[in-house]
Amino acid sequence: MSGIIRTYKRDDEAVLHFREAWYDEEFKQFVINHGVVGHQSSTDETDVEDESAIEGLMTAFAAQCEEDGYAEIPEEEQFWVVAQIALKTKDGTDRDRYLERKAKAALTSELAWRGLGTVDRSEISDSKLNIFCLCPDVNKAVNAIKVCIRGEDLDFTKLSIAAAPHAEPAAFKVKHSPKTGAGFTL
Repeated sequence: MSGIIRTYKRDDEAVLHFREAWYDEEFKQFVINHGVVGHQSSTDETDVEDESAIEGLMTAFAAQCEEDGYAEIPEEEQFWVVAQIALKTKDGTDRDRYLERKAKAALTSELAWRGLGTVDRSEISDSKLNIFCLCPDVNKAVNAIKVCIRGEDLDFTKLSIAAAPHAEPAAFKVKHSPKTGAGFTL
């Protein structure tokens, strides 16, 4: 068992919580990140002297999550949320590629530390930068994306956001647009 384990649970008030764990090779730590989806998480790190213990830690974490009612949300039950930034050129410039790297890094961090999902991929085409995120909660992800893009000075005035169920990637509905009544195309 390697990589990251990411689990979710709804409490009695239907609030979505998350727990995730991974091994940080650089710092040789087992990391547990947890909290309410959409809010800054809490993180606990444990130093790991013997890397052979990692498998046992991951297994124990997964078992505890299951015991506490947490489970992974399958991709097919999540949503595609696309942050789209209008560009000045059809195929993008060096500045646009810098914007792509900066936006992907910022969104990866913003979503991850709030249990809001992952950045799956990005592309520049037809005068647009599209960043595809896989998210368990559309509305909270849309709000986080808007806060992140504005906070990182990534040209919020050119940002559109749309969402679609994972199983219907062509059924995007606009969730935010700089122009009222604007449509959304990839």
